[in-house]
Amino acid sequence: MTAELPVRTQLRLVGDQLEVPLVTGGRARYVNLDFAASAPPLVEVAHAVDEMGRWYSSVHRGAGWKSQVATAAYEGARDAVARFLGSRHDDAILFTRNTTDSTNLLSSSLPEGSNVVAFAVEHHANMLPWRRHRVHYLPIPSSPDGVLPALEEVLRTIDPPTLVAMTGASNVTGELWPIRGATEIAHRYGARLFVDAAQLAPHVPIDIAAWDVDYLALSGHKLYAPYGAGVLTGRADWLADHDPFLRGGGAVDFVTLHDVYWTGLPDRQEAGSPNTIGAVALGVACETLDAVGMGRIEREEHELYGYARERLSAVEGLTLYSIWSADHPRLGILTFNLAGMHHSLVASALSAEWAVAVRHGCFCAHPLVMQLLHADEDAIVRQLAAGDKTRVPGAVRVSLGAGTTTDDVDRAAEALTALAAGGPSWTYSQSRRSGEYEPDPDPRPLPNLPFRLSDAAIHHFGESS
Repeated sequence: MTAELPVRTQLRLVGDQLEVPLVTGGRARYVNLDFAASAPPLVEVAHAVDEMGRWYSSVHRGAGWKSQVATAAYEGARDAVARFLGSRHDDAILFTRNTTDSTNLLSSSLPEGSNVVAFAVEHHANMLPWRRHRVHYLPIPSSPDGVLPALEEVLRTIDPPTLVAMTGASNVTGELWPIRGATEIAHRYGARLFVDAAQLAPHVPIDIAAWDVDYLALSGHKLYAPYGAGVLTGRADWLADHDPFLRGGGAVDFVTLHDVYWTGLPDRQEAGSPNTIGAVALGVACETLDAVGMGRIEREEHELYGYARERLSAVEGLTLYSIWSADHPRLGILTFNLAGMHHSLVASALSAEWAVAVRHGCFCAHPLVMQLLHADEDAIVRQLAAGDKTRVPGAVRVSLGAGTTTDDVDRAAEALTALAAGGPSWTYSQSRRSGEYEPDPDPRPLPNLPFRLSDAAIHHFGESS
């Protein structure tokens, strides 16, 4: 079955025709349906990284010509990110390692005595960093209509300084959250809004100025620039009023044995030698996606998501998970379980027998997944304390990206149909220590690459059951 959908915009990704070995023999084209975790680089990004390697040097303080060029490239990347996000002219644009790093940086910069409000839907990166403050966790509303009233109710009862931390889109189920409405309510009560846009940025247009959000973070490895750079952007005052999150060279104007005179933004929060190549990669990704048009990318993905949902829903015994109703706007993410099969076994068989790559587990969002699965958290904690992860619940996630085609969706649907009908055709063992299923035996050889590979990293059985 192949859909009659419009041809998608051709964004070229490195490795998009890669073939990998199967446990059953032979090779097959690798089908990447794990974009929500990490996306391969755009070809334009990889070319820019290669070229930047020739010009790499110290930035901001080097007198050499290569340093001058590297500095121009680093700051050019900052400009590209600002345009891509629709930032205000006075917003700080800070390069970090990823969204987790960005969130921790912002958490370290909140005024003393701050409150943080967040829903239980959040990724751990937008949950754990706030626990140094007074955190108010709100239950996940049963419908999207309950989000803003719940937010307003709690903001009435707490005093500023307050930060509302909200995902732009769930990394588990893909639902979009009401950012504009949340911003209006937050500002009405003197609070500020932070958006975790790690999932949002690769899929929909973002306009910080129009949305009037105060802070936003994203990761390059989800935006087709996996070279170790992320971004925190937003209002400068909180970020400039505190000591730097990281303390070291480049963040200062002058140091004595007894005093330090911190410099201004952005250098104040970018101590040490920056990841110039990663920043350039992220800037080129932003410009490449901008040239295509994020609105166009969003529309095309929405059509493909509808097709993928129809195909997967037809698989016998497959249960799709959702926070809200199926017609609520969302990204190209489908999370599910297959009746009678452990989530790790499904994922491992898809990879080993069909070369289909998906994600499985709890997706760094344990409270949300436990709620979706109606799991017994106390029982899970007891099992973990006993060193047994074999029964930790989870799910399987298919996530679409710029390189996904209807052929990819068809391959996954056909593989899941076969698994539902007859189970895996290979033998698998589950590790008690990790809870993971792996092919046993696994005859697939590692590729011959110009760098060291650890066989133990992919065959990590100590004891199995």
